[in-house]
Amino acid sequence: MKVLLISMPDVVPILVHEAAVHIPNLGIASIGGNIDQEHDVYLVDLMRKRRSVKKYLTKIIGRIRPNLVGLSAMAWQYDTCIKIAHLIKELCPQIKIVIGGYHATLMAVEIAESSESQWIDFIVRGEGEEVCRRLVNALAGKNDFEDILSLSYRGEVDKKFIHNPRAENLDLETIKLPIRDKRRLTWGYHLMNAGIETLETTRGCTRSCNFCSMKNMYGRTFRTYPIKRVLDDIDDIYYNRKVRSIFITDDNMVLSPRRVIELCDAIIAKGYKKLRLFVQADCITMAMREDMVAKMAAAGFCSVFLGIENGSKKNLSAAGKGDIVAASKKAIANCHKYGMMVIGGLIFGFPEDDIQSIKENYAFFKEIGADAAYCQIITPYPKTGMREHLLSEDLITNKTDLKKYNGLWANVRTKYLRSDELQYQFWYQRQVVLGWWKPPNSAQRQGRLWTWIWRFAFKPYLKLHYKRVMKKHGWEGRFRQEMQRLERMNTFDDLKEY
Repeated sequence: MKVLLISMPDVVPILVHEAAVHIPNLGIASIGGNIDQEHDVYLVDLMRKRRSVKKYLTKIIGRIRPNLVGLSAMAWQYDTCIKIAHLIKELCPQIKIVIGGYHATLMAVEIAESSESQWIDFIVRGEGEEVCRRLVNALAGKNDFEDILSLSYRGEVDKKFIHNPRAENLDLETIKLPIRDKRRLTWGYHLMNAGIETLETTRGCTRSCNFCSMKNMYGRTFRTYPIKRVLDDIDDIYYNRKVRSIFITDDNMVLSPRRVIELCDAIIAKGYKKLRLFVQADCITMAMREDMVAKMAAAGFCSVFLGIENGSKKNLSAAGKGDIVAASKKAIANCHKYGMMVIGGLIFGFPEDDIQSIKENYAFFKEIGADAAYCQIITPYPKTGMREHLLSEDLITNKTDLKKYNGLWANVRTKYLRSDELQYQFWYQRQVVLGWWKPPNSAQRQGRLWTWIWRFAFKPYLKLHYKRVMKKHGWEGRFRQEMQRLERMNTFDDLKEY
């Protein structure tokens, strides 16, 4: 069997420009690495082919002639996913198409009953490694569809989807390394001017954040890979790929501090040189376990994303986070003490938000001293507790256009702001309160070249550019231009006909 696994081209430039960071998709790489070796597997990250999606896929499909194409998509990528499925069926109708990922897991029943299901043959719900392995074997005549847990497939008689029972979460000890070799047909992954790869050391999170859809994927569980397996993964990246920067995709790696310390000791013992690790973590653990933070820094962890979310106790309670303001400050202090850069996550658009509270939230972020802001507007993802709450309050203004469910768009209103007002204040207050980014010393040490380019080339140019824009159009005109740019960003002209 020939299998082609594809990730979507849609991106979200919340931190920097969409061209500055291209990180390989770990999901399709892991699924591909766990398909039995007798089959030929290829990977394509369409993020690397954003301006020639149809042309590139037409060439690749014609060259490989796959029997099965797998498409992975988040909710905001699903529209593009369906267009690509349509394109592939038009190019080669006999190709079977399976979709998976978070959106397919959450919305399998709705997708199966929709008009676009005509382009889909199978749906994978939940973790895909074992389901896809067995699906490929079934298409090769070695398994039966009805025996594959977490698979949705078409019945023989009426062609309607049959949804097999959901499988238990996988034993992570059984999962093989992801594909990073020549079977990955796209290349050039980078963080600014440095190559980057991805790996995971755990899956799941036990926290109760009600805006997160992860519990629908894994439940409120937390599983860990064996330390040896993680080291084998790092070895593959470090020695075989010759890459020194690694983004760890775990939802919340630090839920078990003891294991983090054990992993860090193992990494330190390996003696990797110039290894740079990027991770996301919760504020409470990073605040309470300074010993763990120190060990992480010694092992090469240079940057951490912290879900600070909001400076308002009321908004934090609405998000299911509890009061973590003090923990946020302590966590940032701990990270800075050991030279780690902090990217702080902020969420706006809670029901009680008005202009003043948005301004105060940006001011709070400036006060606590995080190095960079990862700002989003609250998004009512399907099947989340936050969506149900906002629906009950009649605060969701966009219930169906999931393409705008990427954190950049106001799909909700608050009790005091219309959606358009929220969108504007989210953007405007960031400009006037946070202002231009000033790379901290940790960022300058980690990336002297790109921070130098930012400070002495890009920022001076942009300041001059926006000075002219402001003179001609003012704040609202500048805002409209930025929204138009965001509208164009994930619009793929060669897929418009599908």
